[in-house]
Amino acid sequence: MIKQSLNFHRGLRLLAPEHFKYVFQNPQRASTPEVTILARPNSVGNPRLGLTVAKKHLKRAHDRNRIKRLCRESFRLLQHELPNYDFVIVAKAGIGKLDNPEFTANLAKLWQRHIRLAKKSSSS
Repeated sequence: MIKQSLNFHRGLRLLAPEHFKYVFQNPQRASTPEVTILARPNSVGNPRLGLTVAKKHLKRAHDRNRIKRLCRESFRLLQHELPNYDFVIVAKAGIGKLDNPEFTANLAKLWQRHIRLAKKSSSS
């Protein structure tokens, strides 16, 4: 049995502004009222994650950091099930009202939706 790494190394992150722009141009979307995950196929050979959590929605740095930490952890655990897409998680108004288990459950549903969308687009 091959052991899969569950690290979240630099290669799994969207770092450059042009990577974010690429995803924002023509994305597949999965949304809840508090969060949206945008996705676009990449040619890197693995999924990558970018995060946008605006001060407008979460004033305190520790609140923004909590959301980012939960997003990264959710992505890290699912990275081997996800398609080779660039994902950008966009926080929206009301995200601070969700507790950790509720937010993690929302993310899990959105990831599953993206997995289904990717399978549908690859089969057609």
